[in-house]
Amino acid sequence: MGGAGSMRRLAAALMVALALAAAGSAPTCAAQPLRRNYYAGVCPSVESIVRGVVARKVRQTATCIGATVRLFFHDCFVQGCDASVMVASAGNNTAEKDHPNNLSLAGDGFDTVIRAKAAVDAVPQCRNKVSCADILAMATRDAIALAGGPSYAVELGRLDGLNSTKSSVDGKLPAPFFNLDQLNKIFAANGLSQADMIALSAGHTVGLAHCGTFSGRLRGPSAPDPTLDRGYAAQLQAECPANADPRAAVSMDPVTPVAFDNQYFRNLQAGKGLLASDQVLHTDPRSRPTVDAWARSAAAFDRAFVAAITKLGRVGVKTGGQGNIRRNCAVLN
Repeated sequence: MGGAGSMRRLAAALMVALALAAAGSAPTCAAQPLRRNYYAGVCPSVESIVRGVVARKVRQTATCIGATVRLFFHDCFVQGCDASVMVASAGNNTAEKDHPNNLSLAGDGFDTVIRAKAAVDAVPQCRNKVSCADILAMATRDAIALAGGPSYAVELGRLDGLNSTKSSVDGKLPAPFFNLDQLNKIFAANGLSQADMIALSAGHTVGLAHCGTFSGRLRGPSAPDPTLDRGYAAQLQAECPANADPRAAVSMDPVTPVAFDNQYFRNLQAGKGLLASDQVLHTDPRSRPTVDAWARSAAAFDRAFVAAITKLGRVGVKTGGQGNIRRNCAVLN
């Protein structure tokens, strides 16, 4: 009996060890240092301050909605959610924001965060107490909610990254031509599932895309892309003619361009996904059932999106000596 009991205890210990090892095998996911109401003791009004700034910015220009959401995504996928994408190039260092894949990030996203940081720091008890990374996370939630999307509690406690380099962006962001396997691989590298990837892709229900990101679907040896609705293809060819500036932009959602909703999935069903990496979510039979389910149910999509963006916000979080609180979001301390 004693021998059998010892064997059972040994087996249990081994299972615990294996579970712990598996949990530690995804270094990009934070070990949950974040919590809601993190600033309750030092800056209790921070969320209302940020929300007020975002609301004013949205009233000025709706482009800040998609711009802020995209900025958060691009930040988290490169070195984690640490506001390193906010840093300006200086001296001999070329920062993340000047990588070719980030040059299309709209200035309104950066401006939203900079304004919110200034408003927070204008409150004496809050000055230099709230990180740019957390302000970006809050501003993203507020932009989504103000556009009609789900509001959710944001986990806070991120520190700002200590470096930002152009080279760190290489291979970290999904390309507009990615297929499902490529999308799943790059999201899995950040601890995100296929369902998370599909939900986060619906961030494309707001915002703009430059003509150069989808022009290959309109012109070329196999163009127009057969998965693209013919009428939509003609509309895009008119908006992005052959001689158009590749930086000219069109709305990513042709139906409800400034509303954060599940129209994105209905667009995919109709062959109106702007990027090839959008449309593939419906054309590939492995992801189509999820697209169809969320096209039917806005509530189901909202739940999935909140779960996915919460997980995204935990990627690569800096704590302790890994980061600090930047006085100026664009300048390393």
